[in-house]
Amino acid sequence: MSVVITGATGHLGRLVVESLLQQGVPARDITAAGRDTTKIKDLADRGVRVRAIDYDDPATLDGAFRGAARILLISASATGQRARQHGNAIDAARRAGAGLLAYTSIAHADTTTLRMAEEHQATETALRTSGLEYVLLRNSWYTENYTAQIPAILQRGSLPGSADDGRVSAATRADYAAAAAAVMTGDWHAGRVYELGGDQAFTLTEFTAEISAQAGQPVSYHDLPVAEYAQLLISAGLPEPAAAIIADADRGLARGDLYVDSGHLRQLIGRPTTSLHDAVAAALH
Repeated sequence: MSVVITGATGHLGRLVVESLLQQGVPARDITAAGRDTTKIKDLADRGVRVRAIDYDDPATLDGAFRGAARILLISASATGQRARQHGNAIDAARRAGAGLLAYTSIAHADTTTLRMAEEHQATETALRTSGLEYVLLRNSWYTENYTAQIPAILQRGSLPGSADDGRVSAATRADYAAAAAAVMTGDWHAGRVYELGGDQAFTLTEFTAEISAQAGQPVSYHDLPVAEYAQLLISAGLPEPAAAIIADADRGLARGDLYVDSGHLRQLIGRPTTSLHDAVAAALH
């Protein structure tokens, strides 16, 4: 069975490929596809088929998808262009006669108010009308969205945001990757919608408390109005559109848009998700 993983040159896609290999999928049956294939030369050295693709170049997608039984479409990173780019990938999957396409969407895509969800919603609609068998992997936040900030949080002594006391069901990229690999290798996922999130939802106050406990240094969460948080991000160097989307995501977090209690992630990976304690410990050490 031939499996294609798009976005394999990024963090999540690479972890999916590694998870497939750990599950015993032969390297020759895996195609790792992405823009900069120099980043995955080591996978090619291990026998994985490596293909350069560009979501804006359908010919590259046709070449990578040819003969694929299953395709994992990892959402693109170009905000404002993703719906069109994903449409190109869906069309190429249909031309290739793929048996299944799984897409990494966002938590509660059908009800969320997050501005960044709009392109995910458009992609889900395109999948429903494509005629393809599909699976929706609706991921909540990556724990790494927060743990990557730990050095700056420790230096500053605080984490700013607009999440109030909202709870986020964040999980590690490795957990989400294991779930995607399970879907790529299972036989009963077509048509399913998985709401994916970590077992242990937490507030940003609880996140900073965990950092304090493990680092032995007091840090705190500082809640701001959404507009004020956006301005803070702009003053830190983020472009205004990106700052607005990030601040809006915290607004949605406060509303509960990133809280997931389905248990789907735990079920797919067959184990508890990585705890906040362990994720913070790994980031600190």
